Amino acid sequence: MGKENTVLTIDIGGDSLKMAEFSFPSGGGMTLEKFAFAEYDIDLKEAGFVEAFSSVYNRLLAENNFVSKGIRVSISGQSAFTRLSKLPPLGEDKSRIEQIVEYEAKQTVPYPMDEVIWDYQLVKHTIKAESTPAPAPEPAPEGEAAAVPPPPPEEADIDEMEALFIAVKSDLVSELADVIQESGKEILSIEIAPTAFFNAARANQIGVSQCDMILNIGGRCSSLVFADQGRVFARTIPIAGHSVTQQISKEFNISFADAEELKRRHGFVALGGAYEEPDSEVAATISKIARNVMTRLHGEINRSINVWRSQYGGDKPAHLYLGGGSSLMAYTPRFFNEKLRIPVDYLNAFQIVGISQGINKEQLLEVAPMFSELIGLALKHIVTCPVDISLMPLSIKQFRALQRKKPYFYASAVSIILCLLVFYWGVTKRLDFDRGWVDVAKKEVEKTNALVDKVKALKRELDSAKGEYDEAMDIIGKRKQWPGIMNDLQKMLPDMVWLTLFEGTGTISATTSADPFARSAAGAPPGGRRGRGGAAPAPAPIAQQFTSSAGVTEINWIKFYGHSISFKPNSLWDEAFRINLKKSGIFAEGDDAIVFENEGYTPEKGKNNITSFKLRAKLKDSIKK
Repeated sequence: MGKENTVLTIDIGGDSLKMAEFSFPSGGGMTLEKFAFAEYDIDLKEAGFVEAFSSVYNRLLAENNFVSKGIRVSISGQSAFTRLSKLPPLGEDKSRIEQIVEYEAKQTVPYPMDEVIWDYQLVKHTIKAESTPAPAPEPAPEGEAAAVPPPPPEEADIDEMEALFIAVKSDLVSELADVIQESGKEILSIEIAPTAFFNAARANQIGVSQCDMILNIGGRCSSLVFADQGRVFARTIPIAGHSVTQQISKEFNISFADAEELKRRHGFVALGGAYEEPDSEVAATISKIARNVMTRLHGEINRSINVWRSQYGGDKPAHLYLGGGSSLMAYTPRFFNEKLRIPVDYLNAFQIVGISQGINKEQLLEVAPMFSELIGLALKHIVTCPVDISLMPLSIKQFRALQRKKPYFYASAVSIILCLLVFYWGVTKRLDFDRGWVDVAKKEVEKTNALVDKVKALKRELDSAKGEYDEAMDIIGKRKQWPGIMNDLQKMLPDMVWLTLFEGTGTISATTSADPFARSAAGAPPGGRRGRGGAAPAPAPIAQQFTSSAGVTEINWIKFYGHSISFKPNSLWDEAFRINLKKSGIFAEGDDAIVFENEGYTPEKGKNNITSFKLRAKLKDSIKK
């Protein structure tokens, strides 16, 4: 038996816990595989209902080894508020129906809506029009034909909509659901016992063609359900087996547990009228107590029938079906048969259920009337039931919604991961592509840099060669500079004046003598001393007599050596020579630019008339050697 084709049903009663596991063969139908029944301990009841349920539930799970993971739960009608409300004609507008139902629920449920879990079941039924008998024809006068009366107006059937509201305190449902989920089971549905009881009865063809009543007499309350051809009306009555036990405890002044034991050992419903009482006085007393309690229950049933027929227009009940543990008290069916004057039978919901071979049928027979709710719960696993109420807590609904969305979450996560992988792949490919181009660019840059370095080297060689060329050209250009200067000087010489030597001076190296006039005899004035000695030497060409100081790197002064012939005393040839030099444009201007080192010489009487002179002139543009 696999877990996927089984379901575990649980009926959480006020005094006991019923559990049954059903399987669903592939051929159809359902089979009872296992069942368990246990009452809550008295001590646990006093500690708290949820604690009592938790202890018994976990114990039954451990003892019976239920394999089903899914669980369907019903809770006692005593913990729920049930109300059937008529709705105004709303047509097929679902949005208006929901609005009206919610408004009716707020007006009907006696608890704040945020403190309850509620649901409703819409029930549509048709009120058939009653046919009006045709009026009797009036007697016609003698000799005249009787008048035919018109046919009575046909009245249309009326469709009415009703809503069955069920509300339960959310705290109770949530606590019970937490206990179940902590055991590792999954809750498939939660409803109340009367609706599960009704679904089991309808599956056994009860209330299909007539109005039948279903009475479940439990431990702390009784559930009365009207099944009227699709319509349903449920009422919870706080009179049940617990009431009998309390009266026995008070009557005999014993504990509740002892009273319960006496009820189970001697309890039966006393027969009314002239019947012989039992020999045991205890049994007689208990039977009378049981009858009194059943009489009170009968009174509530009658009141419920009146409400059903007067307020909701229901049909008169034709049959009563009993269920629940307290209905097993002897003579209970006979009591209600006498009081209601309708057939009374036990509801056998097992007509539609197969029994597994491993089931102990004797044990099942003892508790079978209490298992109708479990069958009604199991039916929801394979068919759509007439009353489908869901009292699932919000936390479970949200968890289920999350579970339903998980595939989409996983798909979204996978999609995001795939997108990231594609993006990463694209970026990686792009980086590889860019790196390739960067490597190509680097190689091209290296080639270009090599060419640039080569060009720079060639440029340096060119600049060096150009410098050498310019220097050579400058030298070539200056070849005629000195001859030009000498030719210009020749033109500027006054008559009777000639030059024997001129020398360029300027920046002098460390090896050159500081005296520019300290030179060899070839460069000394004729005669060794100025104006003295023998006859003056013959004039020589200026070009052959040019010299410059050794070590001079830049020439900016020229020194002249020469002679003159003076025929007249006080001749002013030197002033004329200075003026010519200034006008030439070769030498700088200024009084200190042309300086005679000695004045013109006037020879003594009896001597020759030849004089010697030294002249220093500053060049306008210096000459680099």
